[in-house]
Amino acid sequence: MTTADSVLAPQRPAPVYQGLRRFNLIMGFLHLVQGVLMIVLSNATTYPIFSNFLKFDISTFSLTPDPKLIYELRFGPAVAAFLLLSAVAHFYLSTVGYKRYVANLEKGMNPIRFYEYALSSSLMIVLIGMLVGIWDVGTMIALFGVNAAMNLFGIVMETVNQYTKKTDWSAFIFGCFAGIIPWIVVVMYFLGAVNSGDAKPPAFVYAIIPTILVFFNIFAVNMWLQYKKIGPWKDYLFGERFYIVLSLAAKTLLAWMIFSGTLAPV
Repeated sequence: MTTADSVLAPQRPAPVYQGLRRFNLIMGFLHLVQGVLMIVLSNATTYPIFSNFLKFDISTFSLTPDPKLIYELRFGPAVAAFLLLSAVAHFYLSTVGYKRYVANLEKGMNPIRFYEYALSSSLMIVLIGMLVGIWDVGTMIALFGVNAAMNLFGIVMETVNQYTKKTDWSAFIFGCFAGIIPWIVVVMYFLGAVNSGDAKPPAFVYAIIPTILVFFNIFAVNMWLQYKKIGPWKDYLFGERFYIVLSLAAKTLLAWMIFSGTLAPV
């Protein structure tokens, strides 16, 4: 018996998948409506993005940092983007991608989930970073890339374990390692801002960091429970639904905490 057999329950009747199809369609609309509201209701608050290359200082004959503003990011549309990315993924799975979605679920996998997370959750971590002062474009790209790699390891985890007799946890472990790096950087900048005197982060940021950090970790716990076959997680589709609800909850909380803290019309 392969790991895919052990994680996946026997082939299910069509109504089970039709219910999941409707569930994805509903979730797509919930993300879409919130994304549109975020664009329509948000004020024009922007956050800066800087390059920070070196220049040669003739007066001191040394290399010195040369920060330059390269873009002012409108935060409302940026927050809406991770909601809209989820909406697109849910609509794809419930329409043109439905047959492939079912075929993958029968094998105990859903790569579209992790491709979407690689984009949406990586954007989320970058925006959280900007709230605590991570405005260097190179650091932002690195945060996005490492977080995306964490999610791509999820695809590797589900793919590899279709062909193993015993669960191979390598991809899970590597993904957890990659996933913690952006949070170390974010917390480091947050603590630096907290200890900087008068330039402390606004109150809503104090709530965002622990809340979203917990949600990010629950995704990993959900996968662990699936492969350990604990309780209702013996059924792969229970874990799939849990992913969907968890994604909506995390994105909704982050979006509206940011909105209430900095994007609400005055």
